[in-house]
Amino acid sequence: MAVDLSKRHELVSEMFATALRDSDWSKYRLSDEQIASFNENGFLAGVKILEADQVDRLCEELKPLVDPNHDGRELFYEYNSNESTDPSRVLFHALGAWRVTPGFHDILWNPAFLVPASQLLGGAVRFWHDQLFVKPAQHGGVVAWHQDYSYWTRTKPMAHLTCWIGLDDADKDNGCVYYVPGSHRWDLLPITGLAGDMYAVRDVLTPAQQTAFDKRTPAEVKRGYATFHHPLTLHGSYENRTNRQRRATVINVFKDGVRSDSDDPLLDGVPPVPVGEKMDGRFFPLLYTPPTNGSR
Repeated sequence: MAVDLSKRHELVSEMFATALRDSDWSKYRLSDEQIASFNENGFLAGVKILEADQVDRLCEELKPLVDPNHDGRELFYEYNSNESTDPSRVLFHALGAWRVTPGFHDILWNPAFLVPASQLLGGAVRFWHDQLFVKPAQHGGVVAWHQDYSYWTRTKPMAHLTCWIGLDDADKDNGCVYYVPGSHRWDLLPITGLAGDMYAVRDVLTPAQQTAFDKRTPAEVKRGYATFHHPLTLHGSYENRTNRQRRATVINVFKDGVRSDSDDPLLDGVPPVPVGEKMDGRFFPLLYTPPTNGSR
């Protein structure tokens, strides 16, 4: 049985050791213009999170994870070899890699992620859960249009943030993420499915939202670069019909202080956090507290 790395709330490899020893974390800070763009549009693309060798490391760790018989399979909260409802399309989607391999564990403590995340959340960063998405070459499936918080209402208040990190160049041809600018100001929409009908969400949009939806925007990024988005921002990604893979890892976090709104387990296999109690402890570690003077 694999060692469960959720018991470790510090680096377990040398992958980000140099960055963590660097006294100047201010170089990872977003500019005022970037923060303003996020606040206006509900997303921000093109933030460098990983160096090339770090991406290579994660891709090597990912290879055995797509085999459902790999050591550590039982540690995932969710594991879908193919979540697509179309058997001719494949969407690998799994939650919990941080418990299984050193690289996907240690990326949570990467300052190039933590500093921007803290700026956009406006405070200390606490871990929610991670995700892996793989769209294989030529027959990669869709991730249908959705708002993340529609799946997270078991936690309150809504003070969440998603960081989507490309492990391959992601573009319009191989299934990059698209966003609807300004949709983070919409109310919460009903869940219409994550990997089925790409356009099912249209049935729940108002005429004004339909008009905004027609202005959906691709967020093309190079490998190692990320997009950040608000929990209400409507987003999705189309099929991969190219000869290239489209792999990504996602880190979902929330501002320290978010509480449980369910007496049921918040993630499969995780002990319940009673309604009203703060989310913390082994499975929801505090990743970063910003300094009061604005530097590290």
